[in-house]
Amino acid sequence: MTISRSVPRVAPGVRRSVGAPIGAVHSNPAPPSPGRVFVRRILKSRTNVACLVFLGLLAVVAVAAPWIAPYDPAYQKLASAFLPLFSDNHLLGTDQLGRDTLSRLIYATQISLVAPLIAVGFAAVTGLPLGLLAGYLGGKFDWIAGRVADALIALPALVLALAIIAIFGPGLMNAMLAVGAATAPRLFRVVRGAAMNVREETYIEASKVVGCSTSRTVLVHVLPNVRSPLLVQLTLMLSLALLAEAGLSFLGLGVQPPTASWGSMLRGAFDNRFQSPWMVVPPGLAIMLTILSLNMLGDGIRDAVGQERRKA
Repeated sequence: MTISRSVPRVAPGVRRSVGAPIGAVHSNPAPPSPGRVFVRRILKSRTNVACLVFLGLLAVVAVAAPWIAPYDPAYQKLASAFLPLFSDNHLLGTDQLGRDTLSRLIYATQISLVAPLIAVGFAAVTGLPLGLLAGYLGGKFDWIAGRVADALIALPALVLALAIIAIFGPGLMNAMLAVGAATAPRLFRVVRGAAMNVREETYIEASKVVGCSTSRTVLVHVLPNVRSPLLVQLTLMLSLALLAEAGLSFLGLGVQPPTASWGSMLRGAFDNRFQSPWMVVPPGLAIMLTILSLNMLGDGIRDAVGQERRKA
């Protein structure tokens, strides 16, 4: 009489170790995705982690501003004007109208985070598709778009933004759209150069051979392979847009009173620098730390992109 022993079947992709008992199987671990590897490279640096934590705290402060601000940022009390730092009930003092500086600084975080996103978003919507098409298609379209971009780049970004604001009027939205229009040509040049390098690859030729349309080839094959330089450029553009917003609000062309922004707070501190020299410290320090964090994070992303290219 023969006794048959049933041997468990091994699923595809699962192997049994040599010498291991029957039934002891383990699977081959799947390699991590390129996105996870890229994130791990960024998080390896303590500087990048510190920058991300600081920017995350700013985002939390901006969202929770109505609940954590001790006073109404527009509430005026002239009898309490120019209170110094660490005064009673006013940690960062008050401005020329008796408004609480800490409350205005907290509410201004909303403007200082949303405004760069508007500017960079507008630049991405205009510069990204044109750069992809110009780099991929080449020819007359590339020549015409490149000459227009060169003409816009020749103008200083702030001067171009001031000209646009002079036409459409001051205000946060107009100011940020002007900044986005001024920075879009630079994004166009970066994306165009990356797309020109990618279009010579073998897989692009293969997609043409199998009959992929131009839009599918650009979206599925070209765009994912230019994301690394694009991400670096967008991070650096956020800091430039934040600085531009602060400068335009300082000149009175951005956020209009009584809305608080770091640039308008700096303007008030500058106008009253002799009566209250400490007023410049909170908004100036906030602008400096935020721009420093964005620039250092952009450097970290650039280093991670460099490691990815060397391994490739």
